[in-house]
Amino acid sequence: MGKCDALIIGGSAGSLDVLLKVLPALEHTLSFPIIIVVHRKHGADSLLPELLAGRTSLIVKEIDEKEPILAGTIYVAPSDYHTLIEKDKSFSLDYSEKINYSRPAIDATFQTAAEVYKTKLVCLLLSGSNSDGVNGLISTKAWGGITAIQDPATAQVSYMPQQAAIHAKIDYTLRIEDMAEFINLLS
Repeated sequence: MGKCDALIIGGSAGSLDVLLKVLPALEHTLSFPIIIVVHRKHGADSLLPELLAGRTSLIVKEIDEKEPILAGTIYVAPSDYHTLIEKDKSFSLDYSEKINYSRPAIDATFQTAAEVYKTKLVCLLLSGSNSDGVNGLISTKAWGGITAIQDPATAQVSYMPQQAAIHAKIDYTLRIEDMAEFINLLS
């Protein structure tokens, strides 16, 4: 696989279980950042970064406004803000309208990252109950990035990866047990 400058993982219902299984097997020497955008209610799951940090030796933190994006760090999108990627490879938090009934919206992060990272971006869409992330995967592919989805047969809620498979060109369809190796090989 080619050099990856950023991996973005998006998901909704059923995706937290996947993350908790995948994170422990990630190498602590990853040469790129991982940005996680998970649908959650406003104010809910404020302990999500701590929960994820307990499963990996990598640094895990909630995203702050204008924060530079650094390799080897796992960033978690805060609830109730869209997470955008700026041209200078920093984060911008946005409180505009919900997209696909969601804020943070996976599409917003995938699409803005695609414009910045182009061919060096990998986007992975996990389990979920709406089509958020599909347009972002289409943008990722249009900019030359790599697209991946959780195998819908392994998803707790298969709608999101199924919609991606129907509407976007997907490079990799991954079972949960294959995700960590896929991510480690991106370095």
